[in-house]
Amino acid sequence: MPRNVTFYLFPNFQLLDLTGPLAAFQMASLAAGTQGYRFEYLSLSGGPVKSSVGITVATETASVTPSDSFVVVGGFGVGEELKRDTALPLVRWAAEGALRVGSVCTGAFLLAAAGLLDGRKATTHWSASSEFRQKFPLVKLEADRIYVEDGKFWTSAGVTAGIDLALAWVERDYGAEVSRTVARELVVYHRRPGGQSQFSELSSLDPDSDRLRRVVTWARDRLEDRLTVETLASVACLSPRQFARKFLAETGETPAKFVERLRAEAARLMVTEGDEPVESVARTVGFRDPERMRRAFLRCFGMPPQALRRAARSGS
Repeated sequence: MPRNVTFYLFPNFQLLDLTGPLAAFQMASLAAGTQGYRFEYLSLSGGPVKSSVGITVATETASVTPSDSFVVVGGFGVGEELKRDTALPLVRWAAEGALRVGSVCTGAFLLAAAGLLDGRKATTHWSASSEFRQKFPLVKLEADRIYVEDGKFWTSAGVTAGIDLALAWVERDYGAEVSRTVARELVVYHRRPGGQSQFSELSSLDPDSDRLRRVVTWARDRLEDRLTVETLASVACLSPRQFARKFLAETGETPAKFVERLRAEAARLMVTEGDEPVESVARTVGFRDPERMRRAFLRCFGMPPQALRRAARSGS
């Protein structure tokens, strides 16, 4: 049977928040050689809904049967949608009836306002993170993630991150090979794991084996821990020697280099976007002291943290 995906739209929505995931699901239907996905477009009033670039999409009002997957898009019009009294009950109804719920960009605001993300981890576009945190203090915002999965709720960062979320769903539904085929057709990276920074240089790191992908995700969530080869090897259920050899073969870099770059990238956003002292940033991401982080920044970005902060603030 086909899998139903319902997109929730509102006036002045971001077109790519819809068409990015939609293209991934469509390609997956072709690649899987099955009935694939079937699409519905839902809005509060039904009828044509105009995007922020003027393209309209025909929508319907609430259907009788909840969808398998429900996706709320984002865009400039989300603020006005939040003011419409009947919008949140509709979003809540559709989400509660779906087996899987997702949002793209500021679509997370609608899920959060409907009370669906209270106590859950979530993300949204980095530029809206401060506002989101103020409006929804009960949500555990992880502002630097590409997408976040918490139970049946998936939230993703801005625009193209919706494609990453869709590829993750495709992999769950049809397997890694179909997801990989879709990525090739769309000319995008096969897998940017959800825990990756929204500004990551590690997007090309894509181990072939599930056990190494599990290590990558596991390490991203535990940067403050001691990420030794022995520790990472135990997660992969390999001996340290086997793990080091396999990791180098599949990623092209050593585990130590990977951990250093992972920490450096996490620190980079904190340095360029925040005011936290460099010493505090170093401790937060797992560098034992600022000097270690300084050397890592020089290797990864060609300049020390303070210079990178100054450059970001001057716009250079």
